[in-house]
Parts: sequence; structure tokens; C-alpha cells
Amino acid sequence: MTDANEMPSHDDLVLAERPAAGVLLLTLNRPEKLNALSKALLSTLRDRLAVAEADGSIGCVVLTGAGRAFAAGADIHDMLARGLASYADPERLASWRAIEAFAKPMIAAINGYALGGGLELALLCDILLASEVARFATPEIKLGSFPGDGGTQRLPRLVGQSFAMQMVLTGAMVDAVLAERKGLVSEVLAAERLLPRALEIAGDIACRSVAITPLAKRAVRAAAEAPLAEGLAIEHALVVDSFATEDRTEGLRAFAEKREPVFRGR
Repeated sequence: MTDANEMPSHDDLVLAERPAAGVLLLTLNRPEKLNALSKALLSTLRDRLAVAEADGSIGCVVLTGAGRAFAAGADIHDMLARGLASYADPERLASWRAIEAFAKPMIAAINGYALGGGLELALLCDILLASEVARFATPEIKLGSFPGDGGTQRLPRLVGQSFAMQMVLTGAMVDAVLAERKGLVSEVLAAERLLPRALEIAGDIACRSVAITPLAKRAVRAAAEAPLAEGLAIEHALVVDSFATEDRTEGLRAFAEKREPVFRGR
């Protein structure tokens, strides 16, 4: 029996599996709510990612959803009940910022609807793969609002201002084929191939140096977040940092010796 003063566990809101060496698969698990991003779900995802970041044996995370959706946005019932507090809640915002700051590579395997906050969550991932049945939208305008967790900033950087405006101001649904053509996702796959392909890419990333891949991620992200001169300076500084790692030396030595490198994550 659970003690009355003990907080209930929310671990089942985000399922965690280790399907391959170095790979962590996280599944948003509120299928009856289309994986709506409740405060508890975001908190659980934050905690799962914190464990993954601290675990040197994990090199890449795959994020997907249970059922028909990747995530269908915010929890509307919570918004109705709490109004602005549901958005500006410090704990919710802290969870979102922690997810945003996750240092290791993360792949979104978008299996169905990615709407509103669900799309914004996918945009925090580094590689976006979509099932043929995936659908994307920023429907907040239909509720008298607009994206507020990075959508108005990240979406134009991927699809251009005109198409981002079209999505944000109309709330129209976008299919996977158009999403790929606009650069929102990198690959569209048959539903049964989505997760295997995501795990294949994750495995290829995870076998690299876990000391170097976060640096590479930061360098690529700088291209979207900084002017060119600043981005080039960030890239240079990160390459200098990589020379201080054992894995950089091991990679060079392995190449010279014509063998596979043995990376140790340091």
C-alpha cells in the first residue's frame, strides 16, 4: 500500500528501453490522450533525459509516442482549469528548458500526430524522422493563441518564414510528404520501418565518441542560433575542445593504424 504522503510515480508516462548498445528508446505513454504534454509527462521526460545524460554508456536517445500520436500538444483541460498558470508554471517551464538543454543527440521518430507543443517537442530533437501517416500542425491559432514553446522561432529556421507563417496563422495540417519537402523532417518511412530506421541511425551515432557527439551537436545547432561569424567562432572553439579529449587522439591513432577506434567517452 502506498503511503498517503508519498508522491505517486509517473514513470509509466514515459517508458524507457535499451533496444541496442548505447541507445535509449523513450516512448511518450498517454495514448488515450494522444500523448498530450501534461506537466507530469514533461517532468518525467526531463528526469529520463537527466539520467541518460549522466550515463556514459548512452550515446543517443530515440523519442517516439505510443498509439496514434507522437504528441498532440498541450493538456487542454489543464489550460481551461488554470489559465495562464498552466503555461507560465515555473515547474513546467523548468522541465521544458531542461529537455531543450539535453546535450546528447536525440532522434524524434514521429509515428503520428505532432501538433502544437508536440511539434515543438519534436523540434527540440536533432534528427526528425516521420512515418507516412505522421501529421504536423500548429493549431493554437484555432484556440485563440499561437505556439509559445519555441515554435515561432524554430519552425521558420527549418521551413522558411513563409511556410512557417502559413502553418502558424492557419493551423492547417501538413502531411509527411510535404513536411519532408519543406525540410521539417529528414526522412519519411513506412510505419513499420520508422522505429527500426530510427534505431539504426541511433546505433550509428551511439558507436561514436560520447565525448565528441555533444560537441558536434552544439556546433551544428549554432548555425541556427547565431550569426555566421559567431557560429564559426563557436565551431572553432568546440574543435579545439575536441583535441583535448582522449577519444580524438584515439580516432587519429586508429586511422593511422588502419583499425576501428575504441572510444571511451573521454
